[in-house]
Amino acid sequence: MRKPPILTQEERAAALVKARISRSHRAKIKSEVKAGSLTVEQVLDLANSDEAIAKMRVSELLESISGVGKVRAVAILDRMGISRTR
Repeated sequence: MRKPPILTQEERAAALVKARISRSHRAKIKSEVKAGSLTVEQVLDLANSDEAIAKMRVSELLESISGVGKVRAVAILDRMGISRTR
């Protein structure tokens, strides 16, 4: 197993800020999907140009759709042949 990189305090702080921004951006996108203002296809198009969206788990995206919970999301992933950790 690889060891994590050794970062300076400034690099660590910058990474934490970047992670916080990425999480809030993904949360905003998921809420827009839940509200119906964004479709899954539009999110996939956004993932081509947005690193934060590209790193979103497929199950999280599916669960943000109204009426799709954890069980249904897993069933969709299995039916489509997509890994549950993807």
